[in-house]
Amino acid sequence: MLTAASALRLDTPVDREEAARRAAEELLKPAYEKEPLVDQIYRRVMQFLGDLFDAATGGGTAGGIIATVLIVLIILGVIVLISWELRKTVRRNALVAGGLFGERAMTAAEHRAASVGLAAEGRWTEAIQERLRAIARDLEERALVDGMPGRTADELAAEAAVSLPGFATELAAAARAFDDVTYGGVPGTREVYEVMSSLDDRLRQARPVPLATPVPAGVSTGTPIGAGAAGAPGGPVAGAPDQPENGAGGAA
Repeated sequence: MLTAASALRLDTPVDREEAARRAAEELLKPAYEKEPLVDQIYRRVMQFLGDLFDAATGGGTAGGIIATVLIVLIILGVIVLISWELRKTVRRNALVAGGLFGERAMTAAEHRAASVGLAAEGRWTEAIQERLRAIARDLEERALVDGMPGRTADELAAEAAVSLPGFATELAAAARAFDDVTYGGVPGTREVYEVMSSLDDRLRQARPVPLATPVPAGVSTGTPIGAGAAGAPGGPVAGAPDQPENGAGGAA
C-alpha cells in the first residue's frame, strides 16, 4: 500500500542529476557485473545519442545547435564508413572473381573489336577496359606473359615489362588508367583511349628482348685477353709463318 510520501515521490519530476544518480545505482547492482562488452558499448552509445537528442530539443539555443551538428556529423560518418566498406568489398570481389577479364573468355581480336565499338558510341570507360584486355590477351596469345587467371592490371604490366622493357613505363601507365576507370570512379576519356589504342598497336609489332641462354657448367664463355690461342687477338694466326724476333728477316 502506497503511503503519502511514496505517492509524493512518484509524482515529483526527476531532474537530470537525479536520473544519472539512479542510473549509476542501477548499474552497480550485481546483475550488471557480467554484462557482455557488446551490450555495454551499445548501451553507452545509445545513452550518448539520447543525451544529444535531449540537448538538441531542450538544451537551449547554443546547446541545441552543438548537439544537432554532432548528430549530423555522426550520421555522415556512419554513411561514409558504410560506403567505404561496400566499395572495398566490391573491388575485392572484382579482383578475385574476374581480374582483368570477365567471365566469358574472349580472344584479343574480340576484345579489340569490342573496344572499337564502345569507342564509336562514346563509352570511353568501357572502351579503355576492353582495350587493355585486348593487350593482355594478345600478350598471352604470343606467350609473352603467362595465362594467369585473376591477373590484375599491375601484375600484367610488371610481367610484360620483362619481355618488353622498352614499354615498361607505358604499360604501367595503362594499368593505372585501367584501375582508375574500373575501381577509382574516374571517367574514361577519348585521350586515354587513344593512348591505350596506340600502345596496343605498337605492342603488336614489338618483338621481345631475347633472354640470355644459360651456359652449361665447364664450358668456356670466351678466350681470356692475352691468351695465345689461334685466331685470338694478339696471338699467332694458324698456318702463318713464325715471325722473326726484333724485326730480323730470313731463316736462322
